Amino acid sequence: MQIKVQSGDIAAISADAIVVNLFEGVSSPGGGTGAVDQAMGGAISQLIAAGDIRGKLAEFTMVHTLGKVPSPRLIVAGLGKQIDFNLDKIRTLSADLARYLRRHRLKNVALITHGAGIGGLDAEDCAAAIAEGTALGLYRFLRHKKSEDDADLEALTIVEHDAAKLASLQKGVDRGLILAEATNFCRDLANEPSNYLTPTELADRAKAMADKTGLECEIHGPEWLREKGMGGVLGVAKGSEEEPRFIVMRYKGAGDARPVALVGKGITFDTGGISIKPAAGMEEMKGDMAGGASVIAAMTAIARLRPNVNVVGIVPATENMPGGAAIKPGDVLVTMKGKTIEVINTDAEGRLILSDGLAFAVEEGATAIIDVATLTGAISIALGNVAMGAMTNDEALYGRVKKAADSAGEKIWELPMWDEYKDQIKSEVADMKNTGGRGAGSITAAMLLREFVDDTPWVHLDIAGVDTYDREKGVMVKGASGIPVRTLVHFVLQSADGSSTPK
Repeated sequence: MQIKVQSGDIAAISADAIVVNLFEGVSSPGGGTGAVDQAMGGAISQLIAAGDIRGKLAEFTMVHTLGKVPSPRLIVAGLGKQIDFNLDKIRTLSADLARYLRRHRLKNVALITHGAGIGGLDAEDCAAAIAEGTALGLYRFLRHKKSEDDADLEALTIVEHDAAKLASLQKGVDRGLILAEATNFCRDLANEPSNYLTPTELADRAKAMADKTGLECEIHGPEWLREKGMGGVLGVAKGSEEEPRFIVMRYKGAGDARPVALVGKGITFDTGGISIKPAAGMEEMKGDMAGGASVIAAMTAIARLRPNVNVVGIVPATENMPGGAAIKPGDVLVTMKGKTIEVINTDAEGRLILSDGLAFAVEEGATAIIDVATLTGAISIALGNVAMGAMTNDEALYGRVKKAADSAGEKIWELPMWDEYKDQIKSEVADMKNTGGRGAGSITAAMLLREFVDDTPWVHLDIAGVDTYDREKGVMVKGASGIPVRTLVHFVLQSADGSSTPK
């Protein structure tokens, strides 16, 4: 799909449809909507008066123009209440609109910039949100399935009356598409069946995208892992016939400065190991590498946006299988850091491989570390499928991550890291054990991870409640969500320029 910006009058544009907008409660439309209303002989005003157009958020009304304007169809998109309107509402509206256009088999559509008129929002940011929401909303994973139709939107044109705004609108469109394309790449990886996306294939796809975007990329195998003493990764990998991989991606935008580190869990399939999971729903465990996928995808967007900061992306990747050589409950693993972990439950494997990933980030001299993982089912009990959970050893860093998540429209909620929780992971035979029981399960998992970051500022994001959805709603589609790719990118951009919204 192509999204472009054009100078002109929306009422004079020829397309399959033109889209204007309306806030809830407005009875006399102005701006571009008013111009089209006038060209249509007051049709929009009449429909408002009749109660057929109410302006509620993501409410769409199609009107056939009958030759009164060049385009045969007019769509009035509701913006909701003006007091509640923001950039995330534009993303939601744009995603819902894109699917509405697809359902009506409209391929070439023009629209005005939602929110940049009486909405009072920055035009560039509005254009970015339109592009982002449109591309995210249209996503479908069809790699292994023939499409039932070819009705996808092909061209979307943002029409702006003021030619002086075109450059900033185009800049916004470009930024929004980069964020959406990275998120959709993450979705592709997380939706891919595990017989296709092995640890080796995940590494190969990361390397291919690194080559395409100009990132440095190192792919390491079992011999290197043994040299580094990464017993967490190697231990989990023992039950699988697939070799583990350790992926390192580097973006250098600030010379010799110390990097920010992004670390992602890359379990390409999780049976639970010897502590095997129930059969029901196990197919969803192909997405247990969503944290790793989000780091890989975020690195590609960072490379394209080119902020003045150094970033290292780290993804330990393996399967967790119950083969004859698999680790067993009661085993003790020695990690890269030299700390030992007693394995109580082999299905708590994500923290085992992340222990080595985090230790490597510290070795890289990271100034801050954010790790991302589908780590615990407990986070779904705590927060449902609405927000990712955050745990930290540094409130200032968490505040920056929270700002980034707000900018991205991805919800986040902090859980406490009080020292009392550490008692739950004490072991009689090792430095710690890999599970602290059902109580505060997400927090005790994070307590283990904290043991591997030393004093480096660190935020852990548990995305197990928001990594996949079973229905379409706004920018979310069925399947992998791509959360928190956009949060990670916004965080890095803010780290580079100190702003709360990347430009």
